[in-house]
Amino acid sequence: QVQLVESGGGLVQVGGSLRLSCAASGIVFSFNAMAWYRQAPGNQRELVAQISGGGYAIIVDSVKGRFTISRDNVKNTVFLQMNSLKPEDTAVYFCAARKGFPVVDGPGTYWGQGTQVTVSS
Repeated sequence: QVQLVESGGGLVQVGGSLRLSCAASGIVFSFNAMAWYRQAPGNQRELVAQISGGGYAIIVDSVKGRFTISRDNVKNTVFLQMNSLKPEDTAVYFCAARKGFPVVDGPGTYWGQGTQVTVSS
């Protein structure tokens, strides 16, 4: 059974920081690209960051310079470090895994349950 479990979300003030974690099981972690998506109420799910099995990262322009994605292939965990948070960063953040990089929407993607990030104005 494949499981992706996110943690680290919460309530933070504008300008604050959070680090999200996603622990994976049931997959060969190092063979999978990992990604972070987010979805705000009424909005479509948005790809925020992705990282290859070997550690090559791509960050969306809207968070570049503030967010960093990283992975630990020994602990089977991917992280999203979020700094200088803004109200528009408020969303449910989802971890995803799939073979192939860059990530492509479609069959073969595994999803976590999501963790809420709320940035107060």
